[in-house]
Amino acid sequence: MQILTGSYSSNDVVFLLKDLSDASLERSLNEREEAIQSGVHYSEMLPVEYEPTAAYLNLFYESLHTSKRKVAAGVGTISELLIEKKGENLVLVSLARAGTPIGILMKRYIKMKYGTDLPHYCVSIIRGRGIDENAMLYITNHHPAKQIVFVDGWTGKGAISKELTRSVDMFKEKHGITLDDELVVLADPGHCSSLYGTREDYLIPSACLNSTVSGLISRTVLNSHWIGETDFHGAKVYSELRDKDVSNYYVDVITAEFEATGALIEATKATLRNTDMTPTWLGLETVALIQKHYGIEDMNLIKPGVGETTRVLLRRLPWKILVKDLNDPQIKHILQLAKERDVPVEVYEQMAYTCCGLIKPVEKKL
Repeated sequence: MQILTGSYSSNDVVFLLKDLSDASLERSLNEREEAIQSGVHYSEMLPVEYEPTAAYLNLFYESLHTSKRKVAAGVGTISELLIEKKGENLVLVSLARAGTPIGILMKRYIKMKYGTDLPHYCVSIIRGRGIDENAMLYITNHHPAKQIVFVDGWTGKGAISKELTRSVDMFKEKHGITLDDELVVLADPGHCSSLYGTREDYLIPSACLNSTVSGLISRTVLNSHWIGETDFHGAKVYSELRDKDVSNYYVDVITAEFEATGALIEATKATLRNTDMTPTWLGLETVALIQKHYGIEDMNLIKPGVGETTRVLLRRLPWKILVKDLNDPQIKHILQLAKERDVPVEVYEQMAYTCCGLIKPVEKKL
């Protein structure tokens, strides 16, 4: 099995993914959407990567400039809360792809603040299929005395949080190894996590892009044609996009802000200590309201939050985009993408999120 290496340094992260770079897995948006809604699992194929326009890329740089300190402070907050809660004998395991830049930033922050260089791996987790069991066995075999901490970028309606809990339960049942299913996230607008930097639904700049901000790796793949029983889940490396890659630039810009965030981190930690951080799954209430209001049969076609809405526009067939406030600066890139893809935008104020993406139901063929 050829292990994938993306564009990050191995000092930042080790990908536990099978390299499928030579496999033909991409499908057009229409083909992929029809297949998914006909019952083919989304992990068996890949979307064609969206090539950002110059206008859209400018919005990425603008959002990074605007929120770099906020993201840095969020990383510092979750890193310090984690160390206070669990100590330093840890392994960071980020969930591909959104978790990987956050895991790298946490690893860097913890090394800067505490002098401890934590191992950091990136593994695949797939809704409906679980976490990569072979990758988790690799980590537990190589670090038997360390506690594993799962890291992701943000929460939507909590599907991955629930998938992680199911996976951890099955892993214990099958292998007798107990893992903690707590998912550490930078932003938790869905109220699904007990260790987060904020519950504000704000734009984390890495949500704007696909592989070019995630080490040039594709979404992860679990397709029995390519993945054997003892293999890790797979992914592709998009080497042809190397000249457009901002993966290292992104984490370097955020890292440069760490030393200036001390006061902000202390203030955030003080606020969170006086907050009940127990998950309430509040986001699901919003999703249920939207589902009823728009008569959507399948809840999986509703993607709430800035990060998830962005991804609907980047790799699915959107039906419409709901926004709480059209003038919110957090959604400039979403309005730009909606304009480029000719997707209608509606104001919908009755939600706990900044915005929400609705996927177009594919008409069933007779």
